[in-house]
Amino acid sequence: MRIVHRDLRNGELKLMLQRLEDLWHLERVLKEGDVVEARTYRSVKFGEGKEEKKPVFITLRVENVEFAEAANRLRISGIILAGDPEEFVQKGRHHTFDLESGDTVKVIKDWKNFEISRLEKAVKETSRPTLRIIVMDEEKALTAILRGYGLDYGPTFWFGGSKREDNYEEKLKQYYGEVAAYISKSDERFIAAGPGFAKDGLKDFINKKYPALLSRITFESCSYAERSGIAELMKKGVIEKIAGEAQMEKEEKSFEEFMVRVHRDAGLAAYGKKEVAQAVDASAVDTLLVLDDALRKDKEIEKITENAESKRADIIFYSAKGESAHKLKGFGGIAALLRFRIS
Repeated sequence: MRIVHRDLRNGELKLMLQRLEDLWHLERVLKEGDVVEARTYRSVKFGEGKEEKKPVFITLRVENVEFAEAANRLRISGIILAGDPEEFVQKGRHHTFDLESGDTVKVIKDWKNFEISRLEKAVKETSRPTLRIIVMDEEKALTAILRGYGLDYGPTFWFGGSKREDNYEEKLKQYYGEVAAYISKSDERFIAAGPGFAKDGLKDFINKKYPALLSRITFESCSYAERSGIAELMKKGVIEKIAGEAQMEKEEKSFEEFMVRVHRDAGLAAYGKKEVAQAVDASAVDTLLVLDDALRKDKEIEKITENAESKRADIIFYSAKGESAHKLKGFGGIAALLRFRIS
C-alpha cells in the first residue's frame, strides 16, 4: 500500500492498493457512512439499444464492505453522491466498487488514530516478502501462506506409501517432487519444518534435483505436521526471524500471557466490555487485545479502544483468521493485560 495523498484536516487519504493484504486492511477501516471515491465502470443504456459499460469517476457513501478473498477483490457498496461524466451517473442510485490490487481509491471519513496506524503498518508490510510455510512428515505436507491478516492454508500433499512396498523409494521421490514443484512455482521465501526425517529428505532431494531453490528455503524443526506445528514455529520466533513480521507471534504470545494471567487469578487480566472499560478508565491497561470484527461492529468496543490508545496502551488487533482470535471471541472480543490490580 502507498498513501499518495494525505489531508487529515479534511479527513482525506488517497491510497494505492498494491497487495491482497491492502484490500483486507482497507476493509477493516471502512464503516457505513464513510465516503469513497474511485474510477469505475457504470452500465449505461442508449435508447432502445443494448447497455454499454462506460468509465466514470464516482463518489460513494458506504453502506456495505466485503473482502472477497477468494476473488482477490474488495466490494464496496453504497449510494452515489456525485460522479463524472454526470450524464452516465445517477445520484442517489446504488453502485458497487470492485477494487483489486493496483487500484487507487480516496477515503473521506473521521479517521481514528488506530485506523491511521493500521494503514501505516500496511505501507510497511508492502516491502516485506510473502512467506510460505510447509510442515511435513512421512505422511503429508501441509502448506500455508503468511499474510498481513493471518494464515491462508494451501494444498496438502499426501505420501500414501509404505516401507513394506517394493516401490517405496519411487513413491517417496514422487512425494518430494510434488512438494518441490509447489516451491518452484513461486518466488517467495519458504520455511520447511517437521518432526522427523521428511524435511531432511526433501532437502536432499532438492539439493540433487533443483539446487537453485535451496537459497529460498529455511529448514526448521517442529513437533507436528499440523496447524499446531505452524503455531509452534511462531512461538519459537522462527517466522519473525525469517519474515521480519512479528504481528502474528505477538498475537499468539500476548493471548498466551493473557490466559496464564486468567488462570493465576491474580487480578492482572481483564476481559469483556465492562471489565476492560473499567481498567482503561483507571489507566491500568498495559496491552489491549481487540478482535477486529468486534471493533468494526461494536461502538462501545471502538470507544474503549480509542480511550486505551489515548492512555498509551499497546493495542493488538486480532484478525478473525487467527487461531487466537477464535479464542478471544469467547472472552467477548476484548481483553487486557494490566499493569496493576484495580480491585
